[in-house]
Amino acid sequence: MRTWTPHWTRRALLGLAMSVGAVSAFAQAAANYPNRPIKIIVPFAPGGTTDMLARLVGQRLTQSWGQPVVIENKPGAGATLGADLVAKSAGDGYTLLMGAAHHTIAQKVYAKLNYQIDRDFAPITVVAMVPNMVVVNADVPARNIQEFLALAKAQPGKLNYGSAGAGTAHHLIGEMFNLKAGVKLVHVPYKGSAPAVADLLSGQVQLMFDTVSSGLPQVKAGKVRALAVTTAKRSSAMPDVPSLSETILPGFDVGTWFGLLAPASTPAPIVQKLNAEIVRIIQQPDVRKQMLEAGSEPVGNTPEQMAAQIRSELDGFEAVVKQIKLVVD
Repeated sequence: MRTWTPHWTRRALLGLAMSVGAVSAFAQAAANYPNRPIKIIVPFAPGGTTDMLARLVGQRLTQSWGQPVVIENKPGAGATLGADLVAKSAGDGYTLLMGAAHHTIAQKVYAKLNYQIDRDFAPITVVAMVPNMVVVNADVPARNIQEFLALAKAQPGKLNYGSAGAGTAHHLIGEMFNLKAGVKLVHVPYKGSAPAVADLLSGQVQLMFDTVSSGLPQVKAGKVRALAVTTAKRSSAMPDVPSLSETILPGFDVGTWFGLLAPASTPAPIVQKLNAEIVRIIQQPDVRKQMLEAGSEPVGNTPEQMAAQIRSELDGFEAVVKQIKLVVD
């Protein structure tokens, strides 16, 4: 006797079979991953914190998996050009983004953006959290943050601050400083931290709200002067430099995260494989030592934790952006 199967049951069974097949295919793809070079897009010019962390992780991934990890710098539009490129790439694990807090800010300040960080990317892990610092050209006549505040109030619109681009963390922190300190520093955007630092050294701009890891070499060399860090906690790389919160702006607490993301369509098993290996790399004592000495605080969390952090920052930055009325075309 022939058994009759309702059409809806057959459709359900077919769907289940297809789902099982897809899961099996994803698992197989992860098992074979990587079998060709991986590309990490850095959305800034070479030489900044994003670039340094990408190269450190990329070098170790190459050693682990025996496949080249190529770093490509795609600067421009406050880090959104490189992010847009990755968002539109194939979700196969071979094109990744070394993203940063700049991208959560961009989603709230750019009037037109072709992607959404919380929709078009699969978080892998936060590699590091990095304090920013108020750093000035050696010719600026301020030996501490209190003297700088007095100077800025006495010369409204006369002091320029460089950033890694419009809508980046450097920019937002500068505008928050303007608002909370009651001063008027003029913003000058660049295509990354490194070219901004170059103009800081030459005196084209007088200060930056740069990351500790980017500006630390120049501070150690005596070429620029660090006056304060923007996080409530002092940097372990510069314990003698006070925070804005403990000196002139109580409660001021803003830092920058840097982490890896893949296109949203990347299969979960590949994301998980990347996460496991990158977290293992970050936990290695020599890697942690190298990062800490450069001013970066190692993290290495789960994709879920990174996603939650991104959602939290989007909400937090939206309130700040509205308060300071910051919009980038």
